[in-house]
This record gives sequence, C-alpha cells and structure tokens, in this order.
Amino acid sequence: MDVTEAVFARKSIRDFLPDPVSDDTLRTLLAAASRAPSGGNVQPWVVYAVNGESMVRLREHLAASDPVEEPGYEIYPPKLWEPYRTNRFALGEAMYEKLGIPREDKAGRLAQFARNGDFFGAPASIFCYIDKRMGPPQWSDLGMFLQTFMLLAQEAGFDTCPQEYWTVRQNAVGAFVDAPEELLLFCGVAIGKANPAAPVNSLESARQPLDEWCTFV
Repeated sequence: MDVTEAVFARKSIRDFLPDPVSDDTLRTLLAAASRAPSGGNVQPWVVYAVNGESMVRLREHLAASDPVEEPGYEIYPPKLWEPYRTNRFALGEAMYEKLGIPREDKAGRLAQFARNGDFFGAPASIFCYIDKRMGPPQWSDLGMFLQTFMLLAQEAGFDTCPQEYWTVRQNAVGAFVDAPEELLLFCGVAIGKANPAAPVNSLESARQPLDEWCTFV
C-alpha cells in the first residue's frame, strides 16, 4: 500500500471486530509515527497506549466514573458558521442514516454517541496528550503525529477512529493512565480491525471541491 492508497483507505471506523492488536505492533507504529514533522523538533506529543487486559480494566473504570465531564477544550467553535456547519451536519446525518437511526429517535442517537466510551468495540487504544503550556504550532505537530500514526496503521492492516470525545472523560482517563496535571488530553484513537458487516463502516465522508478552498495565485 502506498501513501495515496492509505490516505483514501483511512476512515473513522465506528464498529470494530474483537481481533487483538499486539503490543509489538503498537510500539512499531508509534515509533514510526514519531518521524512526523515537528517544528523545532519539539515533539510535543505524550501518548498512553492501552491494550489487552488494560482495556478490560479501563472499560470497568469508565463504567464506574462520571459519564460526562466538563470538556478540556471546545471541540468546535460556538455557533459554527458556513460552510463548516453544513459539512458537520451532513456527516452526522449520513452516519445516522447508515445506522438506521432517524432524527426523532433521540435515545438511539444518544446510545450511538455513548458507544464512543466503548471505543466502538476496538481491542486497543491510545490517548494523546499535550502539555497545557504548548501553543497552536505544537497542537499542529500533534495533529501531524496522529495522521502519520493512522496512515501507518492503515498500511499495516489496522483501522482507527480518532475520538475527541475523550475530552469529556478527561478526568476518568487521566486517573486511569496516571497522567500528570500539566498534561491536557486531546483525543483517543481506537485501533483494531473494522467489522465488514457493519453498515456504518461503509460511510464515506464528503470533501469540498478543491476550488472552494484553494486559490492558485
């Protein structure tokens, strides 16, 4: 698989098979992902990997913790404007259509949202932190690290789902991984094999045409 193939194959998977991922595989992928660009070679990412028996204990820990907390940051700007509002809305509607959950089924939609807390059934995960003193350039570095990790996972035959959801469980996760106070949880990433029988995994998110966001000067 070349880079272009990995880019087009990668998608956010929302239904995983229970097939295990080895610690060695995660170590290899994370070490390779650390070659991602980083301004000044700061390398601001701090990662906690949870796998195997640790995932069992984490799920038990989360079940005994508050289901929703105050988020560590705003996932989206307030009163999101166009075209970004429509982009987000269209993806949500397409996802719930694949799941067969109509707009009026509020309980069904909440139940699907809650599946974030089970990593959509994934057998492994990583949690990505960054020092609270870091600024936007270092957040950009973290984003490049995440993209590199997900593409490498795709090349290795594994699927992923980056989850900003975990900012609303930041205290529960932080207590489990024993993260220092100076670190902020940015996201988790569910890792495993996609369930090919799950309709939601056939979702292809749309992208705006190049000419709508790129100007050749």
